[in-house]
Amino acid sequence: MYNIDELDLSKTYSYADYVSWRFEERLELIRGKIFKMCPAPSGDHQTVTGNIFGEIYQFLKDKQCRVFIAPYDVRLVRNEKSDKKVKTVVQPDVCVICDLAKITDQRSCLGAPDLVVEVLSPGNNSKEIKIKYDLYEEFGVKEYWMVYPDELSLVKYVLNSEGKFNPEGRALTLGDKLTTPILPGFELSLDDVFRNLI
Repeated sequence: MYNIDELDLSKTYSYADYVSWRFEERLELIRGKIFKMCPAPSGDHQTVTGNIFGEIYQFLKDKQCRVFIAPYDVRLVRNEKSDKKVKTVVQPDVCVICDLAKITDQRSCLGAPDLVVEVLSPGNNSKEIKIKYDLYEEFGVKEYWMVYPDELSLVKYVLNSEGKFNPEGRALTLGDKLTTPILPGFELSLDDVFRNLI
């Protein structure tokens, strides 16, 4: 299929359908329903995303975990393996995967990343923010960073033993540093996250 207008938005789709589409628009599937992504992200969004990706990428050289930047398909699943049964596919801005068995090819992974980063744009609405938060929590993403470029802040959510996200302290901002047990020894300066914005 080459034209997004040919899709029936009332239908439920699978990852097998998703990979057959050949149009330019970026989509995500959430429980089989098409979720149109925002138009091209702003320069600030791309700068922040690139800064975070770059810092993690440099740290992970010669280490087990791998970091990916959008567009990269994350298939959130329970026990499904078949593309025809996978109904949720998202494209986080940045994700870190430490279980390399989840990386099935160069464009996607099967299962929850250890760490997901979403950089919010003015086009993100509260519904979209809630849907992603709920999905990442439900499918067991260990850590979720929500980044607010307009406010120069980042909120870190950590999955607790009951499978629920807890914010870890206050929102971080300029002058703060972020660490994570997912990447022992890694330290991310918020000044580096928002470099070239300030």
